[in-house]
Amino acid sequence: MQQDRQEVDPADQWVLDPDTGQYRLDPAPGIPVQRRAAPDPAPAAERAPGGRAAQRRAGAARRGRRRRVLKWTAGVGAMVLVAGCGGAYYVYQHFNNNITAVKVQLGSEEERPKAAGDALNILVLGTDSREGLGREYGDEGSTGHADTTLLFHIAKDRSNATVMSIPRDLMVPIPECETAGKKIPGSARAMFNTSLGQDGRDPGCSWKTVEKMTGIRVDHFVMVNFDAVKTLSTAVGGVEVCAAKDINDPDSHLKMSRGRHVVQGDEALAFVRTRHAVGLGGDLTRIPLQQQFISSMIRTVKSGDTLTSPTKLWKLADAATKALTVDSGIGSVDRLKDLALDVSGVDTRNITFATVPVLDDPKDENRLVLKQPDAGQLFSMVATDRSLTETAAPAAPATPAPAAPDGAAAPAPAPSPTAAAPTVDAKDVRVTVRNGSGTPGQAQQAVDRLQAKGFGRAATAANAAATATTSVSYPAGHAEQASALATALGLPAEAVREDPKAGARDALVLVLGKDVLATPSAAPTEAPKDLQRVQADDTDICAK
Repeated sequence: MQQDRQEVDPADQWVLDPDTGQYRLDPAPGIPVQRRAAPDPAPAAERAPGGRAAQRRAGAARRGRRRRVLKWTAGVGAMVLVAGCGGAYYVYQHFNNNITAVKVQLGSEEERPKAAGDALNILVLGTDSREGLGREYGDEGSTGHADTTLLFHIAKDRSNATVMSIPRDLMVPIPECETAGKKIPGSARAMFNTSLGQDGRDPGCSWKTVEKMTGIRVDHFVMVNFDAVKTLSTAVGGVEVCAAKDINDPDSHLKMSRGRHVVQGDEALAFVRTRHAVGLGGDLTRIPLQQQFISSMIRTVKSGDTLTSPTKLWKLADAATKALTVDSGIGSVDRLKDLALDVSGVDTRNITFATVPVLDDPKDENRLVLKQPDAGQLFSMVATDRSLTETAAPAAPATPAPAAPDGAAAPAPAPSPTAAAPTVDAKDVRVTVRNGSGTPGQAQQAVDRLQAKGFGRAATAANAAATATTSVSYPAGHAEQASALATALGLPAEAVREDPKAGARDALVLVLGKDVLATPSAAPTEAPKDLQRVQADDTDICAK
């Protein structure tokens, strides 16, 4: 009997307690649970009024309350279930010991973007590491790069979330980073996926790269490998996906007929890896498949079939804690439970997946570059906690004109602050941004803001001498361009001046002063046009 107990699946030890409506741990499965002795039936005079029908209604109400309690306790996911079982200490320790946590080096606070209040930004890194997987998935023993990258933004009020997919072939600056006490040189221009794994770079290097590229403050990272897709999809009993045509991809080993399928294990991994047999055959084609799969996974985890099954919840929690590598800030069951609570509160209708806007790299057709100003516009919306599911800005109330005295003409309306702005095509304006604020990182943030406003030719340059005020200087003949730039930044007219030493072909020069820190730029209220997006509640998406 003792041997039998040791071989019981731990998931089978969770039983529904009819007295509380919650799951609890039964340490001896197979042995009848000891219950309190039932009280003697009450005399007829003491029974609840209404006869048997009323008693049945009362029983149904109790069962309904139990179901509501069960739904509430299970609805936050596996992490909450585990953390809520105070008596199951060994279970708590089991999951805690599964977690792999890494302490990352991010540099000084002054070099990082400002935090967006109570909003959460989680960097999800899918590594293509083949360590321990043999030759079946490609280069045996490869340490892995950032094969799939998502920046998961959860709004500060937890009403919505935006998930940005960052293509692995995107050419970006990779900053210097430090891992295991070793400094790894940066690169002025490299593929994004080399921010992880290359030259020993750890997730902290990808973290710093994303912050530098987007201007968005990252709070935590979660890293998963190929095996995680297999184990997580199996733990929930499979994930429904859809193919708009027959797919036969020998590279990913995916062979799927047209229509809907429930995939798990190796087939689930093949689905998220396939790219050569769908669309245009590149990484940008694969990203929507991954978004479809993750959306379906979220719906599956939040479904009643998963949330009311202690076996599935156990397997999900066990698979997740084994599969994840996280930063030390969330390296425990308690902290992951809190994160699960934040994520689980967002309705799938308000979770939007979007791909960072990109163009083909003019230097290499097999690589990508950011599409501006669209990318800067998207980054700015996320950094300032603007929802992609509610992009319409409320109209400002009209201000009535003051009434004129009897017999007098009505006063002319006051001109708009931007009414006198010159007509200039922002994309033709060359701007060099120099940082004189004394705070690192301001020049790049200013470039991102300018590009989001259409100034696609803005670029950073060496720091300027410290100055209190922001200014724009321009060569002769470019006064209108300088005025348009100042208007876009909300600078006063006195901040603009001609530079007699500048040549006719020189760019405008924007020097940032200390005052730029006190005057944040207004964030865009609408998403870029033609933004690739997928809503997490859309069940009609199919791989094409």
